[in-house]
Amino acid sequence: MSALLLLAVRVLIAVGLYAFLGWAFWSLYQDLLVHSRSLSLEALPKLLLKVQGEALPRVYQQVEVLVGRDIGCDLRLADSTVSGYHARIAYRQGHWWLEDLNSTNGTFLNRTRLSEPVVLAIGDEIRCGQTQIFIENLS
Repeated sequence: MSALLLLAVRVLIAVGLYAFLGWAFWSLYQDLLVHSRSLSLEALPKLLLKVQGEALPRVYQQVEVLVGRDIGCDLRLADSTVSGYHARIAYRQGHWWLEDLNSTNGTFLNRTRLSEPVVLAIGDEIRCGQTQIFIENLS
């Protein structure tokens, strides 16, 4: 009888130990996720966009900026020639990229119509519909 009791105690201790280790690793994993997200947001450069006719540039520090007329866009343009979701400016591979979202009138970068995503540089001119947007800073 004591051998059976000893076996049960050993099994309970082993299960408790594995449960503790599982909880500890899960807690470490969650903590690493939180810290990696905060570090990635700190490393994200600021994007300054100057919209034609506005006095001050708009500052963005997010991974993606949607441009268009729709209320869900980050950069809303009050221009009837701009599509609801016209273009996307996204930070990938250490650079800011501009991409047309199959807009009706097209997206232009420095007077060239986009057919694929392109890397942006300071001083670039984006045209969505009749509205011009200037890249003032990418850092």
